[in-house]
Amino acid sequence: MRALIVDGERVRIVDVPSHAPGPGEAVVRVTRAGVCATDLEIVRGYMGFRGILGHEFCGVVESSPDPAWTGRRVVGEINCACGSCPTCRAGRPTHCPGRTVMGIQGRDGAFAERIVLPLANLHAVPDGVSDEAAVFTEPLAAACEVLEQVPIRPTDRVVVLGLGRLGQLVVRVLALTGAQVLGVGRSHLGLLPPGVGAVAADDVDGLDLADIVVECTGAPGGLAIASGLVRPRGTLVLKSTVHQPAPPPVTGWVLNEITVVGSRCGPFPPALRLLASGLVDPRPLVHAVLGLSDGAAALAEAGRPGVLKVLLDPAR
Repeated sequence: MRALIVDGERVRIVDVPSHAPGPGEAVVRVTRAGVCATDLEIVRGYMGFRGILGHEFCGVVESSPDPAWTGRRVVGEINCACGSCPTCRAGRPTHCPGRTVMGIQGRDGAFAERIVLPLANLHAVPDGVSDEAAVFTEPLAAACEVLEQVPIRPTDRVVVLGLGRLGQLVVRVLALTGAQVLGVGRSHLGLLPPGVGAVAADDVDGLDLADIVVECTGAPGGLAIASGLVRPRGTLVLKSTVHQPAPPPVTGWVLNEITVVGSRCGPFPPALRLLASGLVDPRPLVHAVLGLSDGAAALAEAGRPGVLKVLLDPAR
């Protein structure tokens, strides 16, 4: 099968043998895969990953240990846990010390014609959700994770810093809480949903401090800017993963008694419900759909300033 692999800072399309499923694993034919900022950071050296990139996907089950799944459209959680260690038994499988992570750590990813994942990681896509929307399930779940970790009240003032691929989804999810949500970014201010305020990144001086700031810039300098926007005893939620992060402004966090929350993967069922209900429609965020053979060009395009979601269609 064809696959896009990363080896150091070089990416290329190669023909590789299809993976044989292990016990409890399903084979999924990929119909769409999405390029995210983490993929671009991996190419720069983040996590030291070598292999097939990609962790956002939608596909069709070709074979499964449970025949009822065969032929179904699915998305999949990216963390593959052991299920037996103390962390897994305590209900924290996404932090399993022995986990593999699709396209990030120890497991090949979704920039290929087929992938292999544990059946336990799969979620069925509702009939009314297109592949172009379903491929956003993983990052939309990451946006939902903010609400799993931080109680946000309708009276809160919330700033989302960075309006790229993830920030746009975070804005859409947090706006549903009724809170006063403000998006701050260098571009795409016009894509924000109704009721969400918009401020250019160069105009943040003088803004009222927020109760909660969610940092989604994907840039080393975003942390310092976000720290300057949160009120004393406020909450700072960190979403960016970068290869070379800037030193954190720890002294300011201590003096202002800031609660700092690291946030990454999230729950798939709520994300799928948001897509099925139409409460979140991510399709306007799609910049381009390219074939898998154009995978290197897709990564380059996704890395251009201001570009939102680039999708891969292995059938092209």
